[in-house]
Amino acid sequence: MSEQKPEFSRVRRKRQNSKANKMLNWMIAIVVLLIVLVGVKIITGGNAPDDNQAAVTDDSPEENTVLDDQDGLAESDSGETDDGDEETADNQEEGSDTAEGTVKDESEDGEQDAESSKDEKHEGTVTYSASEDAVVDETMTNTSWEPIGTSQTGNHVSRYDGSSADWKEKQKALAYATGVPESDLIFWKIKNGGSPQKSIGIVSTKDKSKKYRVYLEWVDGEGWKPTQMDILNTLDFNY
Repeated sequence: MSEQKPEFSRVRRKRQNSKANKMLNWMIAIVVLLIVLVGVKIITGGNAPDDNQAAVTDDSPEENTVLDDQDGLAESDSGETDDGDEETADNQEEGSDTAEGTVKDESEDGEQDAESSKDEKHEGTVTYSASEDAVVDETMTNTSWEPIGTSQTGNHVSRYDGSSADWKEKQKALAYATGVPESDLIFWKIKNGGSPQKSIGIVSTKDKSKKYRVYLEWVDGEGWKPTQMDILNTLDFNY
């Protein structure tokens, strides 16, 4: 029995030593693993700021791009607004020019119409008609005839004295109706026309190629006015 105990003790010690070696190996492995983990962490931790910085750097162009896009949109909107404002201003200017041109044209048309009306009034409507009087070729009226004016005041008295203002105004009215200057006319007779305010004058050119009988009517404050003229074919009649 005593011989077997030492051998059993050796086996037991051997087993204990084996366990101790295993524990030591595990501890060594854990320490190595920790060293590896710490090294990896150190390496990874050292690169992390660079990665973050890279990430930030990578994000910056995106922000710049967004800002650039916004600036571009703003410039585009501004450009479109400016173009729109310019087009609106151009349209308003064109509308203004058009409106001004229209008003000007209408004004010119109005002036032309007024001038035409004035010319027509000045020229008047000349009417020729046949006459049953043997000494008359035709009878003429002109709507443009107007009173010749007068220097007389107060109550008008028709005079046939050959020298008064009234007589001279009759001569002026006769020349006005015929269109022949007084100096080129022969006043054959000026007589009463059937009432105190009416007269008749027989005149001709000095060569007697043109002969007229003119009817005059007095207009208060305005003078003698021609109302009718006979174009005569002879002066050989009772006047």
